[in-house]
Amino acid sequence: NRSLPGNTGRKSPPAKRGGRHTVTLIPGDGIGPELLNHVRDLFSFSRVPVDFEVVHVNSALTSEDDINNAITAIRRNGVALKGNMETNHNMPPSYKSRNNLLRVTLDLYANVMHCRSLSGVRTRHRNVDIIIVRENTEGEYSSLEHESVSGVVECLKIITRDKSLRIADYAFQLARKKGRHSVTAVHKANIMKLGDGLFLQCCKEVASGYPDITFDSMIVDNTTMQLVSKPQQFDVMVMPNLYGNVVSNVCAGLVGGPGLVPGANYGKDYAVFETGTRNTGKSIAGKNIANPTAMLLASCMMLDHLGLHAYASMIRSAVLLTMNKTQLHTADIGGQCTTSEIIQSIRREIQSSSPHITGSIEC
Repeated sequence: NRSLPGNTGRKSPPAKRGGRHTVTLIPGDGIGPELLNHVRDLFSFSRVPVDFEVVHVNSALTSEDDINNAITAIRRNGVALKGNMETNHNMPPSYKSRNNLLRVTLDLYANVMHCRSLSGVRTRHRNVDIIIVRENTEGEYSSLEHESVSGVVECLKIITRDKSLRIADYAFQLARKKGRHSVTAVHKANIMKLGDGLFLQCCKEVASGYPDITFDSMIVDNTTMQLVSKPQQFDVMVMPNLYGNVVSNVCAGLVGGPGLVPGANYGKDYAVFETGTRNTGKSIAGKNIANPTAMLLASCMMLDHLGLHAYASMIRSAVLLTMNKTQLHTADIGGQCTTSEIIQSIRREIQSSSPHITGSIEC
C-alpha cells in the first residue's frame, strides 16, 4: 500500500485475487458508456491488472435503487470509475442528483481537478497549470430548500467549521506534496459574512500551519475575471461547493474544454474518478466523435490511486503523445479525427513503448 499523489498520503486499496484490483464501473449517460468501453478495451490491450464490476444507474428513474446498488459496490471495492449521470430538471423536487447522492453518501469531500495547458492544443492562454480543490459535500448542494409561502423559495447553504477545516487542510497538504507554492481561497465573505466568512477564517487558520506555502484569498466574481485575464497567477485554489463547480468549468475552458480535463473525488475510505466537468455529451453520443482524453486521463489517476504507477505512466504518456506530438484531435478542439482513430493511435504508442504488448491495434 503506497501513499498516493492525489490523495495526500492515504493508502491505496489492497489488490485482490493474485494482484488484481476490482473497480466499480458506472457507465452513466451520454458519451459515458462508449468512452468507458474504450477504457476497458485499452486496459485489456495493455494488460492492466484491473477487473471492472459494471453497475448501471438509470437516471430517468425516480427510485434510488440503482444509485444505492452503485454505492454498495463502491463500498465493496473502494474505487470507482464513472461517466456523468444526467440530472433531469423536470423531475419532482424530491428527486436528488445521482452525482450528488454518490458524493455525499460516500463522503467524497474533496473534488480535485488539475487544469494544465497541453502543447498540442491551441488556446488563448498558455502555461496554465492550476489545481482546483472543491469542497464536495455541503454548501449550496446540501439539498435543503423549501417554498415557505407561495412564490418564495428558501435554499439553505450549509457551511460548517469541521468540513471547511478539512477541505482547507486537504488543499494545503496537496500543495505541499505536489511542490506547489501558493493556495488561494475563493469566497464571497464580503456579502455572506457568516457562511463564507467561516470558510475563509478556517482557511486562514489552516494556512498558519503551512508557513512554506503562500496563502491568498479572492472574492469569487473577481476570481473569474482574473482567470480569463491572467490564469497563470493561480497555483492551487480551494473553495466551497458551488464556486468550485463554476471555477472548474472556467478552468477547463481555458485549457481546451471538457474533453481534456480529468477529475477525482476523494474521501477517507473511497475514491471515484470521472471527467472533470459534469458534461454528459448527450448530443454527440453514439457518433464516434467524443474526445476520450479526459476519461482516459481519469483512468490513469485511478491507476495511480491503486498504486499501479507503471501502467498509469504508460497510458498517460501515450495519450499525451497522441494529443501533443501526433496532434490527432477530435472536433471539439478543432480536429477531424474520430474517437476510434484517437484510440488506435494511443494503442500504437503503447505498443511502441512496450514491445511485450502484442495485441491487435484494431478498434
